[in-house]
Amino acid sequence: MRQNRLFSAWSVAVLLAVLALYVDIALAGDPARHYQVAVLTPGLSYSLVLKGFQDELAQLGYVEGKNVTLLVEDTQGVPPNLVQHAARLVAAGPDVLVTVTTPHTKAAKETTAHVPIVFTWVGDPIRSGLIASYASSQNNLTGISVYSGPLSGKRLEILQEVAPDAKRILAIVAAKESIAESAFELLNETATKLAIQVLRRDVTTREEIEQVLRETPAGVADAIYHVPSSLVGAHIELLIQKAKQEKLPLIVHEDSMVNKGALVSYGADFRLQGMQAARLVAKILKGKDPADMPIQTPDKLILAVNLTTAKAIGLGLPLSVLERADRIVE
Repeated sequence: MRQNRLFSAWSVAVLLAVLALYVDIALAGDPARHYQVAVLTPGLSYSLVLKGFQDELAQLGYVEGKNVTLLVEDTQGVPPNLVQHAARLVAAGPDVLVTVTTPHTKAAKETTAHVPIVFTWVGDPIRSGLIASYASSQNNLTGISVYSGPLSGKRLEILQEVAPDAKRILAIVAAKESIAESAFELLNETATKLAIQVLRRDVTTREEIEQVLRETPAGVADAIYHVPSSLVGAHIELLIQKAKQEKLPLIVHEDSMVNKGALVSYGADFRLQGMQAARLVAKILKGKDPADMPIQTPDKLILAVNLTTAKAIGLGLPLSVLERADRIVE
């Protein structure tokens, strides 16, 4: 009898060990393997994408220093030599290369046709020449399109709802970025319908952004509209500072910018995008082919408003906007 009980206890222990092993495998592929995941990011305002990515990757069983090494190339903006940064990561032989923003994804695609690439915060991957279709990239890329262009008109409608007296808006366009051009086209179409004048100013560097803001006299614009781009997004604090000085409403495309002082945002969330990208990376580490993974869009779009900023610029936010807001900064 005692021998039977010992045998039963031993059997249960073996069963539990086998189940634990299968759980580990389900969470993180081959538990004996150590993976290398490279990340090419502009950093600065986009740092929360990396934070969300790291946190979610750990939740999925890929723990830095245990079974995965993260190779992060933070370019601190959009430098002219992005391909060199991408090449440095590819030379390290990563299992997956994660890219943040369109320019960084373009540089990675130019560098390798073999290493799987998971992109995030890309506005229009088809127009940018990154993929063949949303159903299949037909190459080594997959990822998340943040739908920046099509949402441009919706943001302008929200701005008009928040500031109905704004009839002239300043729009700073990163002239070398395809998503900025696409977003501006849709913005301009909506502006025409709403009888709003768009004051377009093209830029290619941080210094040019500073110059445009410096040379735009007070009273010329009634509001500032952030046309999505990697360049302007990385230096959003410049627009926030101008808006505060001139007491102008500023609408942006990501809610962490509202934390920094923008009035209102509507679009994806940096941290959530990083988390969504991590789930795609986990699938690739388990053997999925990027070409077999349809391009995703954000799991959630967020409307955020900053009451402190509204008070500082003397603007009362309508109840219709406050009731719909996913997040209110006070």
